[in-house]
Amino acid sequence: MNLLQDLEFRGLINQMTDEKGIEELLQTRTTLYTGFDPTADSLHIGHLLPILVLKRFQEAGHHVIGLVGGATGMIGDPSGRSTERSLNTSETVELFSNRIKDQLSRFLPLEGENPVTIANNLDWTRDLTVIDFLRDIGKHFPISYMLAKDSVDSRLENGISFTEFSYMLLQSFDFLKLYENEGCRLQVGGSDQWGNITAGMELIRRVGHEKKAFGITVPLVTKSDGQKFGKTAGGAVWLDAEKTTPYEFFQFWFNVDDLDVIKFIKFFTFLSHEEINALAEEVAAAPEKRVAQRRLAEEMTKLVHGEAGLSQAERITAALFSGDIKSLEAADIEDAFKGMPRFTLGEATNLVDVLVEAKISPSKRQAREDVTNGAIYINGEREQDLSKELSRNDAIGNFTIVRRGKKKYFVLEHA
Repeated sequence: MNLLQDLEFRGLINQMTDEKGIEELLQTRTTLYTGFDPTADSLHIGHLLPILVLKRFQEAGHHVIGLVGGATGMIGDPSGRSTERSLNTSETVELFSNRIKDQLSRFLPLEGENPVTIANNLDWTRDLTVIDFLRDIGKHFPISYMLAKDSVDSRLENGISFTEFSYMLLQSFDFLKLYENEGCRLQVGGSDQWGNITAGMELIRRVGHEKKAFGITVPLVTKSDGQKFGKTAGGAVWLDAEKTTPYEFFQFWFNVDDLDVIKFIKFFTFLSHEEINALAEEVAAAPEKRVAQRRLAEEMTKLVHGEAGLSQAERITAALFSGDIKSLEAADIEDAFKGMPRFTLGEATNLVDVLVEAKISPSKRQAREDVTNGAIYINGEREQDLSKELSRNDAIGNFTIVRRGKKKYFVLEHA
């Protein structure tokens, strides 16, 4: 099975500009690229699909370019948006660009037999004058052609600035420069990039290059219920461990719906077709065991956060499932209970008073009932002593974890 057939099996191809031409192109070592605009200080899991598609091309022996949009990131891509983006300062875009470059290099090796190239489009736009850009690039884009693109047409009713209107030209210019400087003949992007990709191909043709350029888009990832992929109640799921901890990352994948899990395994993992089919049978036969979800969570956490991140995530998961909170390290506590209700303790405080003041129990009467009925756990151990005083002796690091009932956790932080 060749690369395109594998991509088809995994559902990773949304559109191709010329299937036969691309098949012929990929018979020899080919240079391709995908762009990533620095709109935040970290990529999120929505970026993983194009990154991992690039990785599949790299592992198949092709030369991959990860393009960081140091220039286009200062403009903002209107694709897939109904409103204008807020513009960041050049200093902010540079900071974001450097962080994204570092993240891309974690997935796409910069060394070895077939290293990736990380480029920045600011390198060829920094000294470009407006007059030169309009004369050399703008003249190749009829207004009617640009207005017909979905990224522009969808914004006409509510308005689009000339700044975002010009984004298509800048991305097309990227394709042209990489074509001329690196021999890059294939661009891969999300499904919302189809218009920008085909515009770049048209620019390459219009300036007189004979060798044809090509484009592939990967699908927009959605869940079975139609909701946007990669969002939780706490916001985006980031690739930066400081923004989304390995435990949170693991839990995101582990909680994937049965209807989505095999699709996501095909999309995001490098498991063989045989392994994927076997997991599909597991889901059909015993979905309650969540075997496929666990494998997905393991593969993705290891890929993004390494063996150490996966080990920590599994350690926290096992401790919370068993209630053995004391087995966790202080750093694990911080990650496991990130975002949960917190209350700052004094030197020593009566348990009943804490339950009320921290809003763990609604009243002293209820607090006493919760304690005597065995509904209160301190660091995973049931506590039924009404005279119990909480102090640093109860802490793991700087935290004491209170559980009320089966699932309601609260973090007590010692001042």
